Amino acid sequence: MDRNLALDLVRVTEAAALSAARYLGRGDKNIADAAAVDSMRRMFDTIDMDGVVVIGEGEMDEAPMLYIGEKIGNKTQSAIKVDIAVDPLDGTNCVAKGLPNSIAVVALAPRGHLLNAPDMYMEKIAVGPKARGHISLDFPLKANLSILSRALDKSFDDLTVTILDRPRHECLIKECRDAGVRIKLFTDGDISAAMATCFEHSGVDMMIGIGGAPEGVLAAAAIKCMGGDFQGRLAPQNDQEKKRCIDMGLDYNKLLTLDDLVKGDEVYFAATGVSDGDFLKGVVYKPNKIAITDSLVMRSETGTIRFIKAIHRLDKKPIY
Repeated sequence: MDRNLALDLVRVTEAAALSAARYLGRGDKNIADAAAVDSMRRMFDTIDMDGVVVIGEGEMDEAPMLYIGEKIGNKTQSAIKVDIAVDPLDGTNCVAKGLPNSIAVVALAPRGHLLNAPDMYMEKIAVGPKARGHISLDFPLKANLSILSRALDKSFDDLTVTILDRPRHECLIKECRDAGVRIKLFTDGDISAAMATCFEHSGVDMMIGIGGAPEGVLAAAAIKCMGGDFQGRLAPQNDQEKKRCIDMGLDYNKLLTLDDLVKGDEVYFAATGVSDGDFLKGVVYKPNKIAITDSLVMRSETGTIRFIKAIHRLDKKPIY
């Protein structure tokens, strides 16, 4: 794929972040999400590609969305055919409440290379490069912690596991406490939480728990670029969701490896901070219609990670 696509993807996430950040702390997650979706869709249509959304956001909570199957890009005769996974605003509640760790996210791969899964829950586990190929969702938690301890050369009481703070994770949290590991709870935004396992300065060694499947595919794309490991398993909550998996040709009991979620070694990932986070600053608005964004873009083929700080003259950009 054309490596110039990387910068195009950053423009897409910047547009979503600049629009959503206007609603930081205003208490309405849906209006922030809608602003991000609208700007992301308009920016996608300026890119020379023939894209299909295979992972979208919004069906479970009836939020605005770029929907699964939507065609995006300007689709010229020479346009490359690609799969797109999007989360225009990961951490909508964080934006609504003025909390950290909200980002705008996109992943892109050749057609047929990203898992086409319904918007439902997914069991997940993520680790950094040193534990790649060793952990498994099929192992008991304590076995994974033992593997992680050996891989990182850390004692149990020095390990840090990050978990989404939800009632469904009470047993998981208790297991971690009983094992003697440190726990870092987060309220929303599990793409950032999974990615943190691959940044040593984050202090996070493992992410585990149940969250959205769209976020799972996006996290897997990012982690593939960073050399870490990610596994998932779809977790339908009722017979209707099970039927949907079957209709899409998916086995919801199957353990999904990193290569099941993101095939091959040609994937791009881009993210822009909306509110301040562990590795990206949020949007800052300056006088005279100037805004500053903090983004990263990654390419799995080369393993390159670029951090991009951009200064935007909003009066020169009608899209905003």
